[in-house]
Amino acid sequence: MTQKQILSSVKDQNLIEKRRNQMIKGAITLFKEKGFHRTTTREIAKESGFSIGTLYEYIRTKEDVLFLVCDAIYLQVRESLDAAIDIKDPSVTSFVKVIKSYFKLMDEMQEEVVVMYQEVKSLEKDTKEYVLQKERDMVGMLERVIVTCLPQPINGQDAKLLANNIFVQGQMWGFRRWMLQKQFTLDEYVDRQIHYLLQSLEIKTVPQNRREA
Repeated sequence: MTQKQILSSVKDQNLIEKRRNQMIKGAITLFKEKGFHRTTTREIAKESGFSIGTLYEYIRTKEDVLFLVCDAIYLQVRESLDAAIDIKDPSVTSFVKVIKSYFKLMDEMQEEVVVMYQEVKSLEKDTKEYVLQKERDMVGMLERVIVTCLPQPINGQDAKLLANNIFVQGQMWGFRRWMLQKQFTLDEYVDRQIHYLLQSLEIKTVPQNRREA
């Protein structure tokens, strides 16, 4: 399933995108508060600012809304990583820039990420597989950055594991921010994670005057 395969009786693509974005924002608020199963489509419609009849012009089921939420999260992550990746400058500095961009996005999207991991189990098998493939795609992007930007060759298995480690470290801030922020600012957390990552790879810390803000 893709967003275009979710049936809509409305033909205006711009209006479809606008209404579905409203649904996503409304659904995230409700799913975080009540969970997917306890939230009704009528509540989603109200939180989104329109009637239940209007809601069903743009989706078929409540699961469609959850799919849209999950899909929107990974679209934002992909766009953020794409913007941070500089293929013309495959350097350690570029590698660090991508990691910082990803970690800070996980901070900004903390509520969305928590909701997605809590509720993705409610998706049907095919839809769940689509969403999980999106996650594998995100990890794959990190993997390509690792292979391209690191100064020394790295074998495929190590690149895969490292990419997954970075992916989880970013999400850890979102899941455990309530505790971590008592001990670190976001910048401190990101800098320490990068420090230990470069140390494990036996790469000297990026000089201060070359660090990204």
